[in-house]
Amino acid sequence: MQDGTQGYVSHEGCDHVFFIGFLGAGKSTLARNLGRLFHRPYVDTDTLVERDLHSTVARIFAEQGEPAFRDAETQALRRLESESSLLVSCGGGIVERPENAVLMHRMGTIVYLKGDLDDSLRQIRHPEKRPDLGDRSHAALVFSRRQPLYVGCCDLTVSITGRTFSEVADATASLLWEKGLL
Repeated sequence: MQDGTQGYVSHEGCDHVFFIGFLGAGKSTLARNLGRLFHRPYVDTDTLVERDLHSTVARIFAEQGEPAFRDAETQALRRLESESSLLVSCGGGIVERPENAVLMHRMGTIVYLKGDLDDSLRQIRHPEKRPDLGDRSHAALVFSRRQPLYVGCCDLTVSITGRTFSEVADATASLLWEKGLL
């Protein structure tokens, strides 16, 4: 159904597109840029949690611990059920809870931005804002734990390896357009 006042196609029910992937995969930038390009609203689950808990992700991890952050992340995800046609950038660890994959599948399509550890680490400009990253060896452990979770819950995969951000954005937009999701 076309909603002329907002300028984007809105489907019946919950039809979000969720972007998952490791830290630094470009999920937030992609959701924001595709949102602007296709006139679709976009949100970032980390930002929603920060607003809900009135703190930064790093501070939440340090003061309340990862379980408190993950609880707030799941609550933020649940609230998206009352919305429609969102492009959602998910925190890298959202797949750590199986419940979150169930919620995302119920609400829409999950797109995995797949790259290797070096692809992600190369893009991270502020590692201090990534409390679950740690040093390279810890990041490698987290990456290896999450990789099968991303693969197991995604509906679509877009490779980021060897591509510029523009190439990833073009490939993602084409794939989503082709599937009738944009």
